[in-house]
Amino acid sequence: MTDKNNDFGFSTRAIHHGYDPLQNNGALIPPIYLTSTFAFPTVEYGAGCFAGEQSGHFYTRISNPTLALLESRMAALENGEAGVAFSSGMGAIAATFWTLLRPGDEIIVNRTLYGCTFALLHHGIGEFGVKVKHVDMSDLIELEAAISPATRMIYFESPANPNMKLVDIAAVSDIAHKHQDIVVAIDNTYCTPYLQRPLELGADLVVHSATKYLSGHSDITAGIVVTSQALADRIRLQGLKDLTGAVMSPQDAYLLMRGLKTLALRMDRHCSNAQVIAACLQEHPAVEWVAYPGLPSFPQHALASRQMKLPGGMIAFELKGGLAAGQRFMNALQLFSRAVSLGGAESLAQHPASMTHSTYTLEERERHDISEGLVRLAVGLEDIADLLADIEQALQA
Repeated sequence: MTDKNNDFGFSTRAIHHGYDPLQNNGALIPPIYLTSTFAFPTVEYGAGCFAGEQSGHFYTRISNPTLALLESRMAALENGEAGVAFSSGMGAIAATFWTLLRPGDEIIVNRTLYGCTFALLHHGIGEFGVKVKHVDMSDLIELEAAISPATRMIYFESPANPNMKLVDIAAVSDIAHKHQDIVVAIDNTYCTPYLQRPLELGADLVVHSATKYLSGHSDITAGIVVTSQALADRIRLQGLKDLTGAVMSPQDAYLLMRGLKTLALRMDRHCSNAQVIAACLQEHPAVEWVAYPGLPSFPQHALASRQMKLPGGMIAFELKGGLAAGQRFMNALQLFSRAVSLGGAESLAQHPASMTHSTYTLEERERHDISEGLVRLAVGLEDIADLLADIEQALQA
């Protein structure tokens, strides 16, 4: 299957898109091109590659056949024109920011962001003349009022890490596109293209930490950008080649494509397990509140139903007793591992204020809706009865 614009279903594209075994010596599985450089048939061919006038691979920091297949497959799944692969999600985000933003530009971001993205904005590009402006993007009036002639990008996560608040992707995109030269970029890591496709809702660019659900096995770090061909070319030749060098290895690209083949199956299980756990937490007398898009009590449940196929595998909650109770709960867990990251087969629990979001100060966490007692669960693929039993015994602690 090599036609990019095909009518096959999601899982069929995840397994077959862009590759024909009969054009590759009958190899059912795409080969891994473990080479750093490529030979040119002529000097003129090589010169054309470097000038951008000749299509072809000439150095793996820029492109590689294994990575090219992955990028094409991810673009097909997100319904975008082109993809660019990176060695990590932060590599993808950093390359995008450094390519598309310049001193004097402004980026508007949601109130809550992943801790390392927050650090990159405020301790990275923010110190090089780019103005960073946080707004509550659930308030569309506040967002529209924040846009200025210097605004070049609107960036957010939906759901937000770690508090699960959603952003109306279509509405934000409509507001942004009333203005020229504003790129709407969204981190789609929590959802993957199986649950949510922001480009179809009007966004211009999607980033992923492919370390998470896309890989699905917690054994690589990887990042992906999917966008238009023109933006992808800029990010590849500036952000990847020259500014960050955050190059994914062909071996990791192979492992990532292997993970994509089971993405739909895994996401169905992540979501069904998380739905049951969130409902049980909500009914437990020790729990103060639960944030999960699949619960009817979730304040943005209607929005989640509209723009997400399923509510995802991530849960945020806080126990009565706050931080101390949350620490006791986490230390009592036996099947859930105390670890950061998400999206693997194993269920994980972490405390954002002291772990993934420790780059915020206490005062910043208060301003950005990250409570000190919040516990984040990344629900895995284990048997639901075993997960429920572990949570119940930890709550009793």
